[in-house]
Amino acid sequence: MSFILSLDEGTTSARAIVWDKDSTLKGIGQYEFEQIYPKPGWVEHNPEEIWTAQMNAIKDALKNAKTEPSKIHAIGVTNQRETTILWDKNNGKPIYNAIVWQCRRTADIIDWLKNNGYSDMVVEKTGLIPDSYFSAPKIKWILENVPNAREKAEKGELLFGTVDTYLIWRLSSGKLHVTDYTNASRTMLFNITKLEWDSELLELFNIPEEILPEVKESSEIYGYTDEKVFGSSVPISGDAGDQQAALFGQTCFDVGNVKSTYGTGNFILMNTGKKKPKSEHGLLTTIAYGINGDIFYALEGSVFITGAAIQWLRDGLKIIKSASETEEIAKTVPDNGGVYFVPAFVGLGAPYWDQYARGVIIGITRGTTRAHIVRAALESIAYQTKDVLDAMEHDSNAKITSVKVDGGASNNDFLMQFQADITRIEIIRPVIKETTALGAAYLAGLATDFWDSMETIKKQWKVDKVFQPKISKEMSIKLYRLWKKAVEHAKGWAE
Repeated sequence: MSFILSLDEGTTSARAIVWDKDSTLKGIGQYEFEQIYPKPGWVEHNPEEIWTAQMNAIKDALKNAKTEPSKIHAIGVTNQRETTILWDKNNGKPIYNAIVWQCRRTADIIDWLKNNGYSDMVVEKTGLIPDSYFSAPKIKWILENVPNAREKAEKGELLFGTVDTYLIWRLSSGKLHVTDYTNASRTMLFNITKLEWDSELLELFNIPEEILPEVKESSEIYGYTDEKVFGSSVPISGDAGDQQAALFGQTCFDVGNVKSTYGTGNFILMNTGKKKPKSEHGLLTTIAYGINGDIFYALEGSVFITGAAIQWLRDGLKIIKSASETEEIAKTVPDNGGVYFVPAFVGLGAPYWDQYARGVIIGITRGTTRAHIVRAALESIAYQTKDVLDAMEHDSNAKITSVKVDGGASNNDFLMQFQADITRIEIIRPVIKETTALGAAYLAGLATDFWDSMETIKKQWKVDKVFQPKISKEMSIKLYRLWKKAVEHAKGWAE
């Protein structure tokens, strides 16, 4: 019997999951790693620590599945996107910490770009709205601020990768320097129409093309693991950024299908098929996946801080012990008591794109309790998701009738019900919540004939629970209007 192994390298932890042919989870391993905050608004990870966490997760997943490396049919990789690593080609050592997607240190580079009239060009070529979220300004920052980095890059001694590229390079002992279309489309250096690194953008950011990985489909055999590293020579045959992997894992293969992932941030994607959509409402155009010679596109709304706000209640404010207790705490009060929490810790993403916004808790009175603040934090996740879904309806000119949900917070019934209430949309939660890892597994398995078709895997997707709106339409409108008012107070604060 053979299995698929997916590596799900997220923002706060590295996971590994073993799957069988029926999409049953056979074993899982997970290790957290440190979040490094050198200055306000700066976020880093240690790439060596990511690698160690990922290898430990693989060992645990194989052990829990009672299997071994030789029984793994293929490996799929999915990753936190945009996070930027540069390493020495000769010894494999990172020359600086990974600069995380949430990091705001490059805001001034983006301001320069906008002030000099390059925004339209960036949007046209990449589908992305200029923001310090993406990889290009992060690469530029490392090349300009790490001693000898630019000199080494120009000599061809450095390599760049998002985390997928770095993991595949390490797993293959440096034989593979690749990424897939989805991850490339998040760098702000990749032309999503021509499907190539864009020379004009590389010149704009002053980045040598030699450091960039080769771009491949999301589902094809890129090469093999080094037996000394993995314990067996296994095909690495699936790669996608975490949000696109979740779209694939939710089997959102039809035009108009929408999924929302509730993680550190919230990411809402709509499959637009082979048509490249243009957003007029602050959404991104991105590549959903490349498979069998075809490219599929998506509209995406990125909300930077959702689950991270709950982590802050736990680690920063220390008013909860765990994320799981928020549901019961929120239910102890009948409503939010007029309290709204806009968690703009690192600015606001879609549809606002304000890198100078900062978090506010507003509407506090003498009667405000811990439960009101916890409830407001949960509600903020649903409001930010509605912001994006509204923009998506405008851009696609189509009514969204249902959304498939996944990620840790999708287990919170209070939040899912409030999401249905505030959007007036059916919220569908699948039996398998690990859809990001499952998407990576599907991409790997399709490339190696572990699964014979997308139709086969679509039949394996099953519903756990459906949430329908319960409150009145008038109440939904009133609550949302006050949310929009709260957002106005968060905008531009750090300017």
